[in-house]
Amino acid sequence: MPDTDFDLFVIGAGSGGVRAARLSAGFGARVGIAEAHRAGGTCVIRGCIPKKLLVYAAEYREDFEDARAYGWSANPEFSWPTLIANKNREIALLEDVYRTLLKTAGAHLIEGRARVLDGHTVDVGGRAYSTRHLLIATGGWPSMPSGVPGIEHCISSNEAFELPELPRRVLMVGGGYVAAEFAGIFHGLGSAVTLAYRGEQILRGFDHDVRWHLHEELVHKGIEIRLNCDIAGIEQRADGSLEARVSTNGQPGSVSADVVMYATGRHPNTAGLGLDAAGVQLRQDGAVFVDEYSRSSVENIFAVGDVTQRIALTPVAIREGAAVANTLYGGVPTPIDHVNVPHAVFSQPPVAFVGMTEAQALAEFAQVDVYKTSFRPLKYTLSGRNERTLMKLVVDATSQRVLGAHMVGPDAPEIIQAIAIAVKAGLTKAQFDATVALHPTAAEEFVTLRDKQTVRA
Repeated sequence: MPDTDFDLFVIGAGSGGVRAARLSAGFGARVGIAEAHRAGGTCVIRGCIPKKLLVYAAEYREDFEDARAYGWSANPEFSWPTLIANKNREIALLEDVYRTLLKTAGAHLIEGRARVLDGHTVDVGGRAYSTRHLLIATGGWPSMPSGVPGIEHCISSNEAFELPELPRRVLMVGGGYVAAEFAGIFHGLGSAVTLAYRGEQILRGFDHDVRWHLHEELVHKGIEIRLNCDIAGIEQRADGSLEARVSTNGQPGSVSADVVMYATGRHPNTAGLGLDAAGVQLRQDGAVFVDEYSRSSVENIFAVGDVTQRIALTPVAIREGAAVANTLYGGVPTPIDHVNVPHAVFSQPPVAFVGMTEAQALAEFAQVDVYKTSFRPLKYTLSGRNERTLMKLVVDATSQRVLGAHMVGPDAPEIIQAIAIAVKAGLTKAQFDATVALHPTAAEEFVTLRDKQTVRA
């Protein structure tokens, strides 16, 4: 092939694209990376990081209440504008960090919307760039349902981060991790929250015990949850408030709110990219078809992250981006391992798991041993907070290998991150049992679980 402007051109400066660009440039490749919005992508600008900052803010209300039982007295006041301003300042700093990392690595950041002209040419702002390899890392975007009257009055998670004031009443539509997280955020900061989900239980795909446990904890905290609930339409009143017409278990009703937020999924951000011009095969939902090396149907075009709809998690996108760099320029063809990836939901209380659910294990193994416990954390014994932690292990009854670990409760993501190492390594229940506990901690329950229930497929 004749000489080109770049060896690798990346579209999208989010977590996966930036990692691929930095490593490829480090290997000596000439790298260009285009970004239409802000460097950092979903995670840094409108996802993981700002969301976690808001979660921290929301947790303080109960922490202040607990503190009184420990001898502290305080009369705190909350300011939404202060929180948002401080959040925005931190996000701007992180964006600068991403830009600096690209520059230091030698990757050339091009600001503007990119469009693929053919398999080796990309247009950004009217200028064409030629490249040997192309990487699509444009992420995902919140999905808003069509055909719902009044949907134009609703917001997604994108707009939730920039609301001018804290809404007094929030209707959260959806039952996934984003819905659970923002329901907790708004409730913790003082909003009255109703969560409406069309399914039979929130967190579809999670372990059934986890789903029910979180549901109960959210209700105990004062969040109203309506299951089997469909939204027929939203009307805006003269005072700016909203009225949602709903059907719950077939019964008509309504919910009044100041903000209606839809958290009903995300779609791959491929519309208008021109991938069809290059012959890239897409799924019906717009996701890029890729193989285990993140290679698309076109030999020199790759895709990583949420745009592939494999596992939509930042650390996964980073691993995928690194693998592409190693495959193309590091001399080490690197397939992606998506087995036993830990997940977390930063709800209140938080949820985390790694490995198989009980149902998934029974679909693959004839017999599984289930160990679980529920208890009130020691911290809440003085304050009397009515919240319980759930821990669960799913074990292959034959080999005794731990197939899955699940937790709902304080510090669940921190604890499961360490447990994930053991599950990934294929450790057995006996090896868990042989590990001396750290006392007094919640994490020690994972190595002291003894009550077993054997379940057959």
